[in-house]
Amino acid sequence: MNFRYPLALVVALLMFASCDDDTATLGVDMMPTSDIIQKNYETYDVTTQSYAVGDSVLARTSMSYFGRFTDPETGTTIKSDFLAQFHCDEGFTIPDSVENDSCISFEAKLFIDDFVGDSLASFKLSVYELNKQLDPNADYYTNIDPENYYDKTEAPLATKWFTLSDRTITDSARWAKGYYSNIRVTLPNELGTQIIRDYRQHPEHFANTSAWTQSGNPCSKGLYFKLENGDGAMAYIYVVQLNMYFNYYDEELQTDTLGLSELAATEEVVEATRFENSNLQKLLDDTQATYLKSPAGIFTLATIPADQINVKDTINSAKLTFTRYNDTVESDFKLAIPKTILLVRLDDYLNGFFENYQLADSKTSYITTFNSTTNSYVFRNVSRLITTMASEKQNGTATENWNKVLLIPVSATYDSSNNIVKLNHDFSMSSTKLVGGDTDRISMEVIYSSFTK
Repeated sequence: MNFRYPLALVVALLMFASCDDDTATLGVDMMPTSDIIQKNYETYDVTTQSYAVGDSVLARTSMSYFGRFTDPETGTTIKSDFLAQFHCDEGFTIPDSVENDSCISFEAKLFIDDFVGDSLASFKLSVYELNKQLDPNADYYTNIDPENYYDKTEAPLATKWFTLSDRTITDSARWAKGYYSNIRVTLPNELGTQIIRDYRQHPEHFANTSAWTQSGNPCSKGLYFKLENGDGAMAYIYVVQLNMYFNYYDEELQTDTLGLSELAATEEVVEATRFENSNLQKLLDDTQATYLKSPAGIFTLATIPADQINVKDTINSAKLTFTRYNDTVESDFKLAIPKTILLVRLDDYLNGFFENYQLADSKTSYITTFNSTTNSYVFRNVSRLITTMASEKQNGTATENWNKVLLIPVSATYDSSNNIVKLNHDFSMSSTKLVGGDTDRISMEVIYSSFTK
């Protein structure tokens, strides 16, 4: 339903409140009657519904994720594990004096940046060697099938039960300077020995990352870190290292020394995280509200009534507000509220908004951040979006989705001038419930002006 208010009257009253009787109409009285601007305020219903992502969003992130976590608010569960290649620095070296050209310890370390859930929850991890190389120029999505990259009939290189808070080390070691929380997995020493001996015979295999990944060495195609068991936490892994330890003679120190050479999963190589969501259907079936859930969970789809708005007049502003419901469950492990969301046309998203490295242009796409004071997300002026939609409708270029937009949790990167330089899907664990659906329609507030005839 549309509501119309005499905004001109409101503006006039405000002017009287700040001016005396002699000056309140100064300027207006001097204009010809035919030129007086009439301003109007109207509201329009915006319909919304939850939009299923299907576990498949572009996995362009420098983080990897590992674990399984059940949201105490919604009862939905997300599981994640990942595949990773390893970067070889151009200056990679192994000393000439390695004893027997042998590795005495070979390990993978998964360094934890942050986590959600219970740090004492137990998990079982298996490590498999990839038998197919990940393409560094390809786009990978969060529904990637690891079975396309490893042989599940082969035994894993290693398995490990662990907790995110490593209880195998002392408290003094945990809080010591230089310690970083990590998951350490011991790999077979003979694999490290093969790498050392190949370096001795073919140093060109270690000239750079491209040479390394094609060298045929153990782990050169990458590793799959598979979640076998466990629930209660999700770890954010910011780097994975392959560490080879060996004994060698240090010429400078004139003594036998423990040496270390390492390869790391970094931004220079492919890290492909696989997500699996469970129990989302009950949220999608909820017609009394809509949801935002990341990563790779649920977006909100909104239908803008652009054909109802009078675009012949000047639209001064068009404001959209999406209010969230407060959580109803008390828990120490509640998920965060999505911080930044993108409003983008559905067709633009489906046609590769993220794949094409597009940014919010304040014409057909916008970003905003959560306002904790109003408990809402506010897009203050989407007037250019409305006029673009209306123009397409009028000139016959409108598609089936011409007036539909998505709300998507995103991660924004800014430069030193606070300009957005990169937008990616938000891969942090977050969730919120929004007012909308069939029960409560969202109102778009439009202020427009026209000259009186």
